[in-house]
Amino acid sequence: MSIGDFINDIADEPVNDWSEPTPLPEGLSPVMPLDDSMIPEPFCDWLMDIANRMQIPPDFSAAAAIVAAGSVIGRGCGILPKRHDDWTVTPNLWGGVIGRPSLMKTPAVAEAHRHLNRLEAEARDEYQQASDGFQKDEEFVKIKRSAIHDSIKKAVKKNDTATIDKHRVELTNLHTKEPIRRRFQTQDGTAEKIGELLIENPRGILINRDELSGWFRSLDRDGREGDRAFYLESWNGNSGFTYDRIGRGTLDIEALCLSIFGSITPGALSSYVYQCNKGGAGDDGLLQRFQVLVWPDAPAEWRNVDRFPNTAEKNRAWEIFKRLSGDIPSAVIPEGGRIPCLRFTPSGQDVFDQWREALELRIRGDHGLKPAMESHLTKYRKLMPALSLIFHLIDVADGKAAGGVSEGAALRAAVWCEYLETHAIRIYGAAAMPGLESAREVIKHIKRGAIKDKSTSRDIYRNHWTRLDTPEEVKAALDVLEAHDWLVVKKIYTGGRPSEEICLNPNIKL
Repeated sequence: MSIGDFINDIADEPVNDWSEPTPLPEGLSPVMPLDDSMIPEPFCDWLMDIANRMQIPPDFSAAAAIVAAGSVIGRGCGILPKRHDDWTVTPNLWGGVIGRPSLMKTPAVAEAHRHLNRLEAEARDEYQQASDGFQKDEEFVKIKRSAIHDSIKKAVKKNDTATIDKHRVELTNLHTKEPIRRRFQTQDGTAEKIGELLIENPRGILINRDELSGWFRSLDRDGREGDRAFYLESWNGNSGFTYDRIGRGTLDIEALCLSIFGSITPGALSSYVYQCNKGGAGDDGLLQRFQVLVWPDAPAEWRNVDRFPNTAEKNRAWEIFKRLSGDIPSAVIPEGGRIPCLRFTPSGQDVFDQWREALELRIRGDHGLKPAMESHLTKYRKLMPALSLIFHLIDVADGKAAGGVSEGAALRAAVWCEYLETHAIRIYGAAAMPGLESAREVIKHIKRGAIKDKSTSRDIYRNHWTRLDTPEEVKAALDVLEAHDWLVVKKIYTGGRPSEEICLNPNIKL
């Protein structure tokens, strides 16, 4: 008898000590719903109209609109969160929406970003007109410069110093400035190209990705480690950056200021969350920077809504975005500062100070938080004042506020932090054990008789069932079920590479 036959005989012996299968951990943790009172009043009717007409959670369009507004403000205005300190926060935020493909995430985000797209289109048209004028002026300058050079040559022959000096002044004043196209967003671009855009647009831009999973994968490729560092540094909005490349030479970026927004499905996100939870290569704080990341519950009901959009409120939001893209009233550059800033009003300062004290005591205490979640919460030090500034400036642009960042804006930001924390708990908890959702699918097929004793992994994934259509997904699911006594995976030796069979717990109630 071969060793393989001996092992197989042992494996074929019945298992008599099966315990009852352990129920899998409950599903997604609950999240706080987005109440319309949490949305800044000038945006509320516009965003709720989008959600109502599409019959989707308002979280999708609200998160997209707030991040877009912050990106338009960018380094045009920061906030000094402390009463006297020069600590500066820029309102560039990272966020996204999580949900199944059927939940219309992309249309909801597209509607919320419609005004950002319009700003981009208008800036493109202005640049094209200015560029056409520049080309005409440049041609005239070339002709004029050639004529002056001819006059200088004649003056040199005559030793006419007065004429030479006059023409030197004319040449000094004879120049045209090439127009620069203002950018508000880009969908795709290398880190080097985005760096060039930031040199021309120091206020900052939005990286607008329809699918965040592709962006995450691009940062994991060999040789792109520098891109990951580039994006990590861009989150603060204040750090300078210098590229030194043989082909491109030296690029000095005054400040990396990037906002990022996109959508992703739960399955695509799970591997990144798992890396954060286990402290692996993905635990570098990249995911924790996505603080406006929302995963709302899917609506249980649906009704057909077919009516015209609320044009008046949509146009009102457009005017706000347009004003936010310009100079910010009351913002001034503090002594030693680099960008215009606002501070809280006295009552707003009290709200922030109380909120900050509670956060710091919680983080520094014996909180029982997992490291990934703790890291996420530490970045709320930027999130809360950034949201306060965005909410306040939306009211300013609508003519409903002025001066320092108000108490109302600070209170709304504090509520948003509470709301976003519940979504973060769902996000980090859902992938704490990879394969959990896939395991639920396996149980479903076991109970309907589609997966039997001595089935193999290949028998499962070749059916292309939901969450079970790859060997990796099936393996993750079986690992979870084996840990909870639903089955045992046995290796079968045939002389070559061993195969695997599934032995089901006979105590499973079908």
